[in-house]
Amino acid sequence: MNRLELTRAQILGHRRAAGELNRRLPFGADALRRAAWAGLQDSMPRAAVLSIHARVEGTQPNAWEDPTLVQLWGPRFGAYVVAAQDRAVFSLGRLPADAKGLRRAQDMAALLHDYLDGRTMRYGDAGHGVGMHGNHFRYAAPTGTVLIRWDGSRQPTVWTVPPPDMDASAARLELARRYLHVLGPTTPGSFARWAGISARDAHDAFATLEPELTPARSPIGDGSVLLSDEASFRGPAEAPGNPRFLPSGDAYWLLHGSDRELLVPDRGQRDLLWTPRVWPGALLVAGEIAGTWRRADADLAIEPWRTISASERHAVEAEAASLPLGLATPIRVRWVTSVPLAGPLE
Repeated sequence: MNRLELTRAQILGHRRAAGELNRRLPFGADALRRAAWAGLQDSMPRAAVLSIHARVEGTQPNAWEDPTLVQLWGPRFGAYVVAAQDRAVFSLGRLPADAKGLRRAQDMAALLHDYLDGRTMRYGDAGHGVGMHGNHFRYAAPTGTVLIRWDGSRQPTVWTVPPPDMDASAARLELARRYLHVLGPTTPGSFARWAGISARDAHDAFATLEPELTPARSPIGDGSVLLSDEASFRGPAEAPGNPRFLPSGDAYWLLHGSDRELLVPDRGQRDLLWTPRVWPGALLVAGEIAGTWRRADADLAIEPWRTISASERHAVEAEAASLPLGLATPIRVRWVTSVPLAGPLE
């Protein structure tokens, strides 16, 4: 099979399109599902809402509570918002295949289900009730029977639901397809780290998917892409959309190791984005990560990595003003920078 030779521009062009970051979708159930195709990490309070806003028109502060969405402990046991119909993909898709891991997940799910007995409660209270720390219930999440609600300020509440009607192996293959679609070209090792599953389970998934894959070479090495995505990589890239404020853990830049080098070639800038502790947000301008941002209430500090033109600055500030944060006062933008800013300071 011929190997695709892909440039950085081709890869990022495909990823922006696959991640719905060029043009916002009209609000609705289909748009929310497409925005959450690779899951919406919500470990930073209301990050999921900002990720939806980056992709969907008319996003409101309560978008994460839309009835077509659910919240669960997803990849790497982080808080995620996903389409309700995709619950199996982001839960069973991570169910361990080894006997020990599978037994732990199933036993923890049974323990929680029996204790709750149809109730909803804070996970810490449930943990106290069975004599363990509530964090242990995260291990039950891959069974697909545990849902959570976390509003960002208190402990998550938990309850149990019937298991999804999907085979765990099929769910893992679909999870791998989604990762390949949104962040390809990629490798089993990268998939394992992103999904929080074992290297063996990831390699087995890629081996099963081999008829659906084609090898590809990127500036950072060899990987695979979905055959169904080949035309997207080869074709002309869609023009980048307006600036986007991508929150900590957004699917577009939820990368690890050498995978980060393709998105942000400069090592110093990578260190500013993927920090050892709490990640900032990423500012997407003209199709490139052009800086970071942090927010405290209505104060939004932007640290650009390059000169921002007057038109770009206007667009960035307009995007900031549109963020669906539910605040009583308008967003106040502060530029924290040693690089030139075009246009008058206000």
